[in-house]
Amino acid sequence: MTSYRGWVDLDNQVAIRLAELGQRYTSNRRAIVATLVEAGRPLTVPEMSTGSELGGLPQSSAYRNLGVLVEAGVVHRLPGADEFARYELAEELAGHHHHLVCGSCGTVADVAASPRLERMLAEAGRMAADETGFEVTGHRMDLLGRCGDCRASAGAAGRPG
Repeated sequence: MTSYRGWVDLDNQVAIRLAELGQRYTSNRRAIVATLVEAGRPLTVPEMSTGSELGGLPQSSAYRNLGVLVEAGVVHRLPGADEFARYELAEELAGHHHHLVCGSCGTVADVAASPRLERMLAEAGRMAADETGFEVTGHRMDLLGRCGDCRASAGAAGRPG
C-alpha cells in the first residue's frame, strides 16, 4: 500500500478532500494518515495507538477523526475477522490491492494481484453483469486463511514437549 505518489501530493489530496467537506487537515488527522502509510497494511485503532504518533490520542478522538477521514474518502473501513474494524488509505490514494485475512487473529495484510489475476477478476465481473444485469464498477478480493504467526503457533501447540 505504499504506492502513494509522495507525501506532498498525498497531503494535498487529503487536504482537498477534507476541504470539500468543510473540514480541516488537523495534526491528529495528519498523524492518522502517516500511521496508515507507515504501516503499509490495514490497522485497528488500538494498533494505531501503539508505538505511533497517535500514542497520546484518546481512542474516542481517533474514531471521530477516522469517521471524518472515511466520509472524505481518504480512509476506508474494513470489517475484520475479529471484533475490530481496520482502516487503510483509500484505494485511490494507496493503489489497487487485495487483502489476506487471518481468521485466527484477525490480521489483514495487503497484497497486490498480478495483471493476469486482475484481468480474470474483470472478466468474472463482466460475466456476472451479463447474467444479472448488474453494473459492476469495481472489485475487492479478500483471501481468508491463517497468517504465518498463527500457523506457527498452531504447529508449536501440536508438537510434543
